[in-house]
Amino acid sequence: MQWFEALSEGGHEQLLLASNPEVGLTAIVAIHNTALGPALGGCRLLDYPTEEMALQEVLSLARHMTYKAAMAGLDLGGGAAVIVGDPSVKTEAMFRAFGRHVASMGGRFIAAEDTNTTVADMDAIRRETRWVVGTGAGLGGSGDPAPYTAWGIFHGMRATMEVVYGTPTLQGRTVAIQGLGNVGFRLARHLHEAGASLIFADFNEKRVEEARAAFGGRAVSPEEIFGVECDILAPCAVGGLLSPHTIPSIRARVVAGAANQLLECDERDAAQLQAQGVLYVPDYVINAGGLISVSGELRGWSREKSMADAAAIFERAKQVLNRARLQRITTYEAANRIAEERMAVVSRLQRLRLPQERARR
Repeated sequence: MQWFEALSEGGHEQLLLASNPEVGLTAIVAIHNTALGPALGGCRLLDYPTEEMALQEVLSLARHMTYKAAMAGLDLGGGAAVIVGDPSVKTEAMFRAFGRHVASMGGRFIAAEDTNTTVADMDAIRRETRWVVGTGAGLGGSGDPAPYTAWGIFHGMRATMEVVYGTPTLQGRTVAIQGLGNVGFRLARHLHEAGASLIFADFNEKRVEEARAAFGGRAVSPEEIFGVECDILAPCAVGGLLSPHTIPSIRARVVAGAANQLLECDERDAAQLQAQGVLYVPDYVINAGGLISVSGELRGWSREKSMADAAAIFERAKQVLNRARLQRITTYEAANRIAEERMAVVSRLQRLRLPQERARR
């Protein structure tokens, strides 16, 4: 495995390999870019079949977080962590051991919740280091980020309706939601309250029935959801599901959802969606509400401010969509340019050097 080659190819700054066999900890922390501030990223727990797969995932996630934080207007860089192991046998000791490794990085990396990790796991990390967010209210944290992610996506969808139809209202629009987890179910509630018609798909049939009972709408199979006729297709499950195999079947005017790294190949698939007349909102633009909320813990968190900051995704989404239209580029490229321009400008700032205070006599 060419570890240093993988680092240099992606422009990453640092890798940390963490191990404690006594508690079953095998982890990788990647820092992609700290031009805007310390790297904040999720801690994902999965039983990766190979070291290469774990490495490639953590590098990809870290880069993704760099652009998400930059686009969200945060003074944070991008990082990520993966713990290799069976999620069903995770322990407090494992996360406390991981927390000690995070502490050793001196604040360059700040951990947060991700796939198969919870608020309780962040609380365990917090017992070893202050460099973690998304902890429970008892520790002064913001807890589950899902409500803020869903709220931000809802406002991002409003922005797409304004760009496409001239008004941000979702009243009477049809939204197809693929995946009814913590974010997808909350998003459905916001859309229902706004007067949208809903279509659901999830492998968990009980969850689908709960959504139909709460919000009306209709259900289709997970295989059908990408081809239903609707105003907005909202993938809210796993990433990588939009590809040359699924994109041709899309009959939505807009694709905007919670899933991270939604496209199988960003540049190729964004171009195909554009050629097909589908307006795509890059996932790291629209699903940043959770990141925005947990980052508030670093400066003093409040629910009201987190909700207001997540709602500001409305304007950021419009900025991306309008730039893509004016410059005749894909929305993916437009978002990347905006994020990269912000990082470049801040990186060029000269640090003020104040004269040293004279020693008191």
